[in-house]
Amino acid sequence: MDSFEWNKIAGAVLGTLIFILVIGFASEAIFEAPEPAKPGYVVEGVQEEASTTGGTAAPAEEALPDFGTVLPTADAAAGQKISARCEQCHDLSKGGPNKIGPNLWGVVGRARATHPGFSYSGAMSANHDPWRFDTLFKFLKSPAAFVPGTKMSFAGLRSAQDRINLLAWLRQQSDSPVAIPPPAPKSDNAQAPNGAAPATKAPAGTPATPEQPQKDAPLKK
Repeated sequence: MDSFEWNKIAGAVLGTLIFILVIGFASEAIFEAPEPAKPGYVVEGVQEEASTTGGTAAPAEEALPDFGTVLPTADAAAGQKISARCEQCHDLSKGGPNKIGPNLWGVVGRARATHPGFSYSGAMSANHDPWRFDTLFKFLKSPAAFVPGTKMSFAGLRSAQDRINLLAWLRQQSDSPVAIPPPAPKSDNAQAPNGAAPATKAPAGTPATPEQPQKDAPLKK
């Protein structure tokens, strides 16, 4: 085979490669779709992506509910269904084993990172305050944000009502359930509608101010 034949083969191969590259560039230009500004939906229980600055972005601060009001009316049965997500890594039965996470029987009111036989992360072990309703409420929203460095990869529960129902169920999983706090007292300085200042009552014994000023009495001659 002479050099002319080799040149034809090399030219054919080179032409084929150029044709493939051109088709690829043309396909990307035709079928390219812009990325959405935000996801269409979020799958609960999947670890959220880390922020561009590193670590997990802290969730927006939310007001705590009045646990003395919401827990007595919470749906513990719904909380039991939600706990199925927890049971992928935790056992909730009395005397049950540790799994990927520690056993959660009696977790409400239990000192943090103290369940026997489980190896906690350094971040979780740095605090041994008891798990209260408020701390569990925040932790369940985003474990990685509440305890940076935790080994728990669960993304959390965005719904406040889901967390309240779950807390009602977890509270019952104990030999001595933690007492529900009394409802918070209502403020006496509640703002009136439309931003008006609340009306104040005159002290007892104070005469009411007349709407129209009285006319001066005629002078006696």
